[in-house]
Amino acid sequence: MRVLLTSAGLETEEIKECFVDMAGKDMSDVKALFIPTAAIDPDAIEVLPKCMNDLLKCGVLGENIDVFDLHTGMELEKLQQYDVVYLCGGNTRYLLERINATGFHDSLMAYINDNGFVMGVSAGSIIFANNLENNLGLADTKLDVHCITGESRGKMAYPLKKNVKLTNTCALVIRDFPDGVEIIGE
Repeated sequence: MRVLLTSAGLETEEIKECFVDMAGKDMSDVKALFIPTAAIDPDAIEVLPKCMNDLLKCGVLGENIDVFDLHTGMELEKLQQYDVVYLCGGNTRYLLERINATGFHDSLMAYINDNGFVMGVSAGSIIFANNLENNLGLADTKLDVHCITGESRGKMAYPLKKNVKLTNTCALVIRDFPDGVEIIGE
């Protein structure tokens, strides 16, 4: 299991280094699935180039990034062709509705459980927590993003506390339960 949940993406060198480490291969060979589905309002749409740049600045080649907007589902076999799934921010409820309506939920969770690598940004992180009904059920906590003050750096006790807060410069890293959950950044 390799999941990196953030408020604002690869905002710091530490989060970027964690992303590269979790990818586990030369970045020029990484195939990424970029999912902008949550970006349905002008503010979120405006941030999409920054999100795409997260991948590019790590060395992922543009031709290795496929954009997928969840108008249909994707079978696990096809999803497994990607080294990372990058879920952009925006409207959490809409993103979760599309994931569930298309059946992508099952493929995505199977991908994660088969050591697939997923990175969430804002809404793309919240879908894994229990903020909304029918969430993806990965983190049994409420997840707040874009907080002024967040969790302290280091390993997190499991079960997680009721509410985990992330600043724009920290991330929740999940490598395994219960021992592989930690906060990086500030």
